Amino acid sequence: MTNPFDTNSQEKVLWQQESSLGRGLDGQDDKLGSGRNLDSILRIPVTIQVVLGSTTMPVANLMKLGRGAIVPLDHRVGEPVDVVVNGRTIARGEVVVVEDDNSRFGISLTEIVGPPTNDLNG
Repeated sequence: MTNPFDTNSQEKVLWQQESSLGRGLDGQDDKLGSGRNLDSILRIPVTIQVVLGSTTMPVANLMKLGRGAIVPLDHRVGEPVDVVVNGRTIARGEVVVVEDDNSRFGISLTEIVGPPTNDLNG
């Protein structure tokens, strides 16, 4: 039995994981971007939300809300809205009316947000 805290065994496990990343289910080499592994990942459903804005209020004010109440949000008219996938902002865009169905809204993407940086300075 190997010692799990032995750095050599950890490096071996990492090497085995990295070397198997490019292999398909049948053990054959797959190029990134092709193969059954990528197809199964591309079929995973994600939740997409468009955040028009938010606000903070005491529970007492929340309890007073009723039909017709207006809740002011922190975004202003014309500001981009956030497109959020599984809790992470991935893009920003403008609210538009869908051309084929004037009773529906859509989002025109204006900015794709890059991955978060691990900058210690904020």
